[in-house]
Amino acid sequence: MTDTAYPNAVSPFVYTSRAQRVVFGPGSLEGLAAELDALGLRRALVLCTAPQRAQAERVAALLGADRVAGIFDQAAMHVPIEVARQARQAAREHGADCAVAVGGGSTIGLGKAIALEAGLPVIAVPTTYAGSEMTPIYGITEAGLKKTGKDERVLPRSVVYDPELSMSLPAAMSATSGMNAIAHAAEGLYSADGNPIMDLMAQEGIRALARALPVICGGAAGQALQAARGDALYGAWLCGTVLGSVGMALHHKLCHTLGGSFNLPHAEVHTVVLPHALAYNAPAAPQAMQRIAAALGASDAAQGVYDLARSLGAPTALREIGMREQDLDQACDIALRTPYPNPRPLERAALRALLQDAYEGRRPGAAGR
Repeated sequence: MTDTAYPNAVSPFVYTSRAQRVVFGPGSLEGLAAELDALGLRRALVLCTAPQRAQAERVAALLGADRVAGIFDQAAMHVPIEVARQARQAAREHGADCAVAVGGGSTIGLGKAIALEAGLPVIAVPTTYAGSEMTPIYGITEAGLKKTGKDERVLPRSVVYDPELSMSLPAAMSATSGMNAIAHAAEGLYSADGNPIMDLMAQEGIRALARALPVICGGAAGQALQAARGDALYGAWLCGTVLGSVGMALHHKLCHTLGGSFNLPHAEVHTVVLPHALAYNAPAAPQAMQRIAAALGASDAAQGVYDLARSLGAPTALREIGMREQDLDQACDIALRTPYPNPRPLERAALRALLQDAYEGRRPGAAGR
């Protein structure tokens, strides 16, 4: 028998699994008290943003007065350190032994900030497609800079995915939240520490969101909308798992810089920047781009993401979401300040051009700059 190359050899990789319970399905919120019981927890501080107070009160009612230490409804975008300190103090004062975070990335991020300092376990009840609930990544903004890190203590112990909770999420927020989730999976496909398991989850997550979001944002109702909401949440879970399991690169660094330092809305920044970051990295990560394009049903990854965002009515320019053109140089400087893995070396001129394209909302180059 001749010695010939095997065409699909698996490259060496490291895969780390994490102990985390996921409960998925319509009506699963009704079992929240049982999740506390399974973890041996008694009194929860329920976290939310001010607009989501009603959902938090529903959660509190399900748990019962004797199991609720209080409701803290001041969660804010990018987790300002001042808000984190207030929430930690509230947990101490009310004798909470856990936090139940009801909402999107801002609320779950606040739960993580409490877990980081106070050690309280977090139970996440996601209502958007942010994916933060599946990661040990935290971010806290102090003095105009968003600092991120990884710590296993902040990973929610249990996640309750109830698609019914996302039914009232406006179409515009669904679009940007879903695009944010796609960004997690897309970068996972060219991560320096990626692996075949995450590749499968990333492609399936992108595929699920790409088919669900046009239905959600296209005015569907009834069973079609319910099914699409479930599909999108399923995709968000997969994409969030990728985010929590492998390292991110240029796209996420840029988005943390733009969001934390210039107070731009998190999901919208991801939506705008992603096609340009993909175009930048395309020459250095052709296999990842092929997988992204295939999951989108497009011929090109960067173009496909840009077209999806436009079809959903999502923003495609940084100037649309509050970025000032005179701040682009500073944003470029901050993004270059700390080295991090990326398929293509970070070149100042090309990175500054990327930011200008994203600011203007230009269609990204199919082959990168």
